[in-house]
Amino acid sequence: MARLPRLIVPHQPHHVIQTGNNEQPVFHDDDDYLAFLGWLRAAAKTYKVQVHAYVLMPNHLHLLVTPTDEDGLGQMMQWVGRYYVPYFNHKYGRSGTLWNGRYKTSLIDADAYFMLCSRYIESNPVRSGLAARHEDYRWSSYCHHAGIRPDGLIIDHPKFWELGNTPFEREAAYVALFELAITSDDITRIGNALLKGWPLGSEQFKAALQNRVKRRVLPAKRGRPFKIKQESV
Repeated sequence: MARLPRLIVPHQPHHVIQTGNNEQPVFHDDDDYLAFLGWLRAAAKTYKVQVHAYVLMPNHLHLLVTPTDEDGLGQMMQWVGRYYVPYFNHKYGRSGTLWNGRYKTSLIDADAYFMLCSRYIESNPVRSGLAARHEDYRWSSYCHHAGIRPDGLIIDHPKFWELGNTPFEREAAYVALFELAITSDDITRIGNALLKGWPLGSEQFKAALQNRVKRRVLPAKRGRPFKIKQESV
């Protein structure tokens, strides 16, 4: 099924993934991770994109972000690539593309899926066998949310603040969420939405979104042309 054109809606959270070309590594050592994060922090500030959660894996990365306009997210990703790819190619004596095409993104219904997506992102190293515990993996935002190590890249989302009235309460509640396993259905749902560019949310959220942006946001059913619901005047 064809992927829909990328949908970016200001002030809404988006789950982003970017993968290495042919699944090749895009980070080899600590300096690579640090360089990427430094450029990401600068680009996020420049283009006014809030980064709520992230994980850098050896051959791909996930971000949970909120752009303030329609162009900022794309500009941020392009800016980081403009600096990181030449750095990586020069360091490792290679040339050509580093990424497997453009980044992919899924717009998130914050009420229903924000915290699940944050857990999905930050638990990636444990699910993949790269770490025994979430706090053991250095290149994610888990330690920030768990109160172990502050991360200047992260701007906490209101959904994180709803976890408690004090930093300790929020951090403890967040850590407790990781004691709950993410179901295979949730993993499939998140993955499909992300890779195919679908919004992730309730049916009511998707219908409201489709009417708001005046374009199709989900694959059309066979034999039925897409129509925008007309609002009464």
